[in-house]
Amino acid sequence: MTGRRRSRRRVAGRVAVNLTGLAVFGVMVFPVYWMVTTAFKKGSDVLSLTPEWFPHHPTLFNFTDAIHRPYFWRDVENSLIIVVSVVALSLALAFLAALALAKFRFHGRKAFVVIIFAVQMVPLNALIIPLYISLSRVHQVNRLSGVVITYLTFVLPFCVWTLRGFVAGVPKDIEEAALVDGSTRFGAFFRILLPLVAPGLVATSIFAFIQAWNEFLMAYVLLSSNDKQTLSIWLANFTTSRGTDWGPLMAGATLTALPVVAFFVLVHRRIAFGLTAGAVRG
Repeated sequence: MTGRRRSRRRVAGRVAVNLTGLAVFGVMVFPVYWMVTTAFKKGSDVLSLTPEWFPHHPTLFNFTDAIHRPYFWRDVENSLIIVVSVVALSLALAFLAALALAKFRFHGRKAFVVIIFAVQMVPLNALIIPLYISLSRVHQVNRLSGVVITYLTFVLPFCVWTLRGFVAGVPKDIEEAALVDGSTRFGAFFRILLPLVAPGLVATSIFAFIQAWNEFLMAYVLLSSNDKQTLSIWLANFTTSRGTDWGPLMAGATLTALPVVAFFVLVHRRIAFGLTAGAVRG
């Protein structure tokens, strides 16, 4: 009887955990679902007092309206330039810094790690005025290069902190075995260390991409020209003094989210590939 009671409690506990997980998942996914479904609704259905949970008469008018809004394609180009630059620079610099922090012993290493962790705790809003003043002195306000520099201030520390854990997790014995077999330092780096750290590079690039793509406040403060704004600022133009055009806004938000989803779909398989690419085979 005691064994049956324990098994029942375990089953009940698992069911409760699964139901809780499903509830949390539903709460997190519902805003995305509502955004996508609203993008396909007509204007009368969007403003209806009775919620329409599924668009019975879907339309693409909201998407065409959003695409033909001024500066859409220009803002897409600006966002891609900024995000690609930020991700590439962050990964390159962060990987070198993480490699130094994880593999070498030097004076001030622990203090540097603490500083990186402390920088991530500083609210982004507190950096707006200092960054704006600093960038204005070097004539980087209202320039995409200034936004790239600004985004590096919060993306780069996160990348260094994340990649440091991946690099430190690679056993030194594997690199030493490669050196014993006649490989050079660079050979051991490219053939052993880099493939093993590849999952960390991919995961870090995903989070860096999301942070840079969705950032709004810094871009809104630094970029004043319409032809130099990003998609996150472009979405704010749907709210005017006459109200909010919810249908095209949800369509624009859906289009803005597509590059993040596409980037994740393209690179997520590399995570599993990198786990085995650098394995030692006997």
